[in-house]
Amino acid sequence: MIVCLGLMLSAAAFSQEDLRVLPEKTNDVAPGDMMSHYLRRLAGQKFEDWKNQYEQRKTPEQIAEYQKRLREKFIEVIGGLPEHTPLNPQVTGIISRDGYRVEKVIFESQPKHHVSALLFLPDTDKYKPPYPGVLVPCGHSANGKAHEAYQTMGAFLALNGMAGLVFDPIDQGERSQMPSQLPRLAGTRAHTMLGVGSILLGRNTARFEIWDGMRAIDYLQSRPEVDPKRIGCTGNSGGGTQTSYLMSLDERIVAAAPSCYITGFERLLDTIGPQDAEQNIYGQLAFGMDHADYLMMRAPMPILICAATEDFFDITGVWNSFRYAKRLYTRMEFAERIDLLENDAGHNYNRLQRQGVVRWMSRWLLDKDLPITEPEIKLLSDEEVLCAPGGQVMNLDGARSTYDLNRDLEKNLAGRRQKRWANKGRAELLDEVRNIAGIRRLEELPEPKVTMAGTIERNGYQIRKIILTPADGIYLPALMFVPDKDAGQPAVLYIHEQGKAADAAPGGPIEAMVKAGKRVLAVDVRGTGETQQSKQNKFTDAIGLDWKDVFTAYLLGRSYVGMRAEDVLVCARFLRQQQAGPVDLIAAGNVTIPALHAAALEPDLFDSVRLTGLLSSWSNVIELGRSYNQQINTVHGALKAYDIPDLAATLGDNLIVKEPLDALGQPH
Repeated sequence: MIVCLGLMLSAAAFSQEDLRVLPEKTNDVAPGDMMSHYLRRLAGQKFEDWKNQYEQRKTPEQIAEYQKRLREKFIEVIGGLPEHTPLNPQVTGIISRDGYRVEKVIFESQPKHHVSALLFLPDTDKYKPPYPGVLVPCGHSANGKAHEAYQTMGAFLALNGMAGLVFDPIDQGERSQMPSQLPRLAGTRAHTMLGVGSILLGRNTARFEIWDGMRAIDYLQSRPEVDPKRIGCTGNSGGGTQTSYLMSLDERIVAAAPSCYITGFERLLDTIGPQDAEQNIYGQLAFGMDHADYLMMRAPMPILICAATEDFFDITGVWNSFRYAKRLYTRMEFAERIDLLENDAGHNYNRLQRQGVVRWMSRWLLDKDLPITEPEIKLLSDEEVLCAPGGQVMNLDGARSTYDLNRDLEKNLAGRRQKRWANKGRAELLDEVRNIAGIRRLEELPEPKVTMAGTIERNGYQIRKIILTPADGIYLPALMFVPDKDAGQPAVLYIHEQGKAADAAPGGPIEAMVKAGKRVLAVDVRGTGETQQSKQNKFTDAIGLDWKDVFTAYLLGRSYVGMRAEDVLVCARFLRQQQAGPVDLIAAGNVTIPALHAAALEPDLFDSVRLTGLLSSWSNVIELGRSYNQQINTVHGALKAYDIPDLAATLGDNLIVKEPLDALGQPH
């Protein structure tokens, strides 16, 4: 009874303790918003750099150099483009309509990687081929090309003497890449899940979409009814994203009209934040590629920006980007070739948008400037548009998904990694890790500002509240557990994905170490505990609570792994300054990967490393194809040089891993 009463009293005292360290706001920023504000400030510096560089771009030579450089960088950071392989096209059905016909088409953008599409062709009695061809990548509709707005655009183009190829993007319509996971894994959610593995390989979900679009142009040009020199592109929402990418990269497109996508990252970060994976290109804010650049990379190609006043893609950002592009087109003496249609509506591809697009395409592809109006279109049913057996291209014999394509690359990279780690020196290999993850050497990391924020007395030890400030705008709240009797044992740095208080209760793991005479520093590395983001809700069950902040870092060419690893190093150094000697590092949950990086790169700081819940390998993420709540632990292109087991092996017997996780975030 006495022991139980003691525990009850201890628990009651703990419930009255406040282990929070940070104030409700610092410089008017709540702790949970710290990373959003920090990253936004870094982005702000890049926006100013972009504006200064833009103003220097005036002569034809300067513009041409900028366009070439940015297109090459764009292709580089998405992982390059695949090789051209046979399309192996097939027409699986034909539907006749008044004034046009619809062919149901399947082609291979990569071997056995199938694209489903509808080709709308004009009636030959009214229009004589060859016709201009217009590519229509679909927005984020579950039924893809069957969506009313997208098939209407195809028909509308055909009724005005142009061929329209409307195709399903990956994970929409007939192109689920993992049908066993439908309906949970589809659309933006699936695109973002694919992005987790793609990032590790140095790729991007956008790479698959861009290549599908380029091969769709190959298909259009292969058709005898289509004039290969008159190719246009238009798409809405996610299709607007694809249109923006394609028109900036593919020189065969001679007129374009992206709808309800173009804005600008400055306004995007200030409003809805980054969106799903394909809309974020690695490091693009760092190397200077904003939405306005999609408009300028192939200037003076004719472009109509279609926008909506009430769109969630901010209209002020649209006009800002348009203005920059208009000025550049004017410098090139082709001001008339870029224009903006603002529709008094929300996010849409409605009749007014479509009419504007078809008039634009008619002007530049047919040399006819006419007040074209949209007639009533008899829509095809969801069943009528199906091209593949069972309505899914993955049902085709030997069909290969994006996940299969990523597995192919990973198998190739695994062999290369094995040779590298067998034949190269450890110092050289770890330098590559450091460069890829973006982790500075310990001597390059500034000393943090240290602020004492109070103390708590417990039986046998004291808890000191500390704020470590390693960079402007970054506050690491910490609890230093100091025993009354120091046993001379190594100090412990303790980090947990749920924060410093997760194991800080009386009778818990931290108290056990302190009562054994160990000094323990429990720290919230950035984005955990008190600074955990909690407002970014769309994909939280799939990729984590702070996915927008993670994507903002990605846009800046930064990784949370790298930033958190630096936090670990700064805190370990601080702890050694408080108590001489090496540090025992203990980490639990998703902070184990940055902890492992820190220990592998600066092993002299640590006496031992104990990781609970370490992901067994990144290669398993590629093999399984999906990984829950691991986006925060991606490093762009890491698997080109190393995997988690490679780092673990450098620590040898000093590393203890408890309850390793599989790719789904479940214990083995």
